[in-house]
Amino acid sequence: MNFDPMAAAVDWLDAYRAGDIEAIMEMYAEDAVVFCDCEGVVITGREGLRAYWAARLQEYRAADLDDLQPSPGGAMVTYITEKNIVKAALAFNDVGKIKTPNCGPLQQAAPAPPKSRLRHRQR
Repeated sequence: MNFDPMAAAVDWLDAYRAGDIEAIMEMYAEDAVVFCDCEGVVITGREGLRAYWAARLQEYRAADLDDLQPSPGGAMVTYITEKNIVKAALAFNDVGKIKTPNCGPLQQAAPAPPKSRLRHRQR
């Protein structure tokens, strides 16, 4: 690889956070196969990939980067959504396009604490 997979993973997360579906689509190889354990689906083809990302951008917006590590053939990025902490393994082809991303929840986000209710005692 003559590109930086760590920088490409950051670019991918930045496009995800910005909701830029065109930038996201440009990052994927034509023959990419997405394995999404969050939804329990495998996505193939450009139309399937676009539909997946359109729904993902509506329902599971990425908020913050949690961790970024190199991995064989790519990078491992962990990010926070309002529902989960998600780990995505991004594997790249020889020209720097994502070819086999695999994502899944690391853990469910903690539920919001209940609102406290003040009770006044009467004496």
